[in-house]
Amino acid sequence: MGKSYPKVSEEYEKAVEKAKRKLRGLIAEKNCAPIMLRLAWHSAGTFDVASKTGGPFGTMKLAEELAHSANSGLDIAVRLLEPIKEQFPILSCADFYQLAGVVAVEVTGGPEIPFHPGRKDKNEPPVEGRLPDATKGADHLRVVFGKQMGLSDQDIVALSGGHTLGRCHKERSGFEGPWTSNPLIFDNLYFKELLSGEKEGLLQLPSDKALLSDPVFHPLVEKYAADEDAFFADYAEAHLKLSELGFADA
Repeated sequence: MGKSYPKVSEEYEKAVEKAKRKLRGLIAEKNCAPIMLRLAWHSAGTFDVASKTGGPFGTMKLAEELAHSANSGLDIAVRLLEPIKEQFPILSCADFYQLAGVVAVEVTGGPEIPFHPGRKDKNEPPVEGRLPDATKGADHLRVVFGKQMGLSDQDIVALSGGHTLGRCHKERSGFEGPWTSNPLIFDNLYFKELLSGEKEGLLQLPSDKALLSDPVFHPLVEKYAADEDAFFADYAEAHLKLSELGFADA
């Protein structure tokens, strides 16, 4: 069964297209694709299938959610987006933050991810502690992405490939450095680096290494390292699912 998306007005659709163009310009100019992708992911990744709370509903604009330890530094993303968001009062923050994530992937050479507007803003931030912990292994990833968010093993590995963008900052996460030598290009280099072992100056988190030691995750790492098209196809599907957790009727 496909999803049934809410109808939005033609004016809303046009605002989405215009906002997309403005976001392309901002992200290219400021080289801020990684933090925009993180904002979109962290907004959506709080969804809990059991309680139907959290998710991509614009709550990241609330000081309370920005104060969660996993969201350290995301106030920068929210602040960067404000001047564009002000031009489009018709758009919900929920749609706008997810749109920024889609554009971040596209601008850096990644796959095109379908975008369906119509998310409504909520005013209740999710409880803290729902996002993945980079110091933990495969079981933890399955609890957070699988049990809590309802995503598959394939989605977990594909989404991990999003680490091809950006870097860790010690003051935000306790870790420092990029995963690849091109942290502003969206490609399959994350998986190639993962398979080639640790290198000076590049990062491999415990949650990254967990993909190698798990019998289901490892073959997917091999597949994506060997075939960028396969990675892009699975990533686009996983990103779409993540960005729509709790949104529209399945």
